[in-house]
Amino acid sequence: MELFEQNSWLVAIIIGIAAGWIAEQVTGRRHGILTNLIVGLLGALLGWWLSENVLGIPIEGWLGSLVAATGGAVILLFIFGLIRRR
Repeated sequence: MELFEQNSWLVAIIIGIAAGWIAEQVTGRRHGILTNLIVGLLGALLGWWLSENVLGIPIEGWLGSLVAATGGAVILLFIFGLIRRR
């Protein structure tokens, strides 16, 4: 766990890219790695907030972070799709 604490920014980037890619696959969209990173990182913030504050579920470990980030990224892509259709 010490490796994650020392390189937390690197772990956040890796989780963000992975979450953005998974969300891209779930929603059937095609973006580049930079968009996946941005969507994944913003999704992580949204997923953390929803999990902790709305659902009352604490996020623990990298797997919990990946699940929350992916969930948030899917929600962001869904909302973006709704806005773009109008």
